[in-house]
Amino acid sequence: MIADQAAPILRMDHVRKSFAGFDAVRDLSLAVMPGTIHALIGPNGAGKTTVFNLATKFHQPTSGRIFFKGQDITKETSSEIARLGMVRSFQISAVFASMTALENVRIALQRFRTDHFAFWRSERRLHSLDTRARELLDQVGLDAMRDRTAGELPYGRRRALELATTLALEPELLLLDEPMAGMAHEDVNRTAELIRRVAVNRTVLMVEHNLSVVADLSDRITVLARGEILAEGTYDVVSRDPAVIEAYVGTDHD
Repeated sequence: MIADQAAPILRMDHVRKSFAGFDAVRDLSLAVMPGTIHALIGPNGAGKTTVFNLATKFHQPTSGRIFFKGQDITKETSSEIARLGMVRSFQISAVFASMTALENVRIALQRFRTDHFAFWRSERRLHSLDTRARELLDQVGLDAMRDRTAGELPYGRRRALELATTLALEPELLLLDEPMAGMAHEDVNRTAELIRRVAVNRTVLMVEHNLSVVADLSDRITVLARGEILAEGTYDVVSRDPAVIEAYVGTDHD
């Protein structure tokens, strides 16, 4: 799974983010290598989601620079980042509950149409997207549920649908923010295997509290604490780091 390229697909150089004088992220330098599954872990309040928001430009850094595929994206907007091939999911499932699974993916696929989001068009005009939509649903194990509304799907299956809509944007770098949050054990196992499959030929950066999932999936792990990098390496390396063990003592983690 690990690629040979020497250049990171995402690089953050000495990035700082302050909110009303509080540094949520401090002098952070991060390199995510192409073709890897890279996990960000750390105690609550460590700055993990802030790093995601900075990378995808929902927040602008107070200082420092951010590069994607070698391009300086420090001043770019979140929509521009998505067009470049960096797409994220969120902790809360973001699908249209009253639409079917197929319709949800089809909406995401309209990004590639010349008339863009043609909600007012005849449904027949959008049937050309059905084949690709079903391929994506099949990839996440949902083709048999394509005609069910998103609101009818069990929670774990809704998260899978969200992943299908994210994959419709054809990301080179996929950012997953706590993909296992709120899932039952059987859904965690299914989703972990799904992430492994969709990571083929793309890069995944994920925030995840379930350390058994992190240990099983990740090629590299960055541990954050108080907005700073505490340790980096494989799970075997970081799990034995005394500073990491100390940071987790008394914290709420899985």
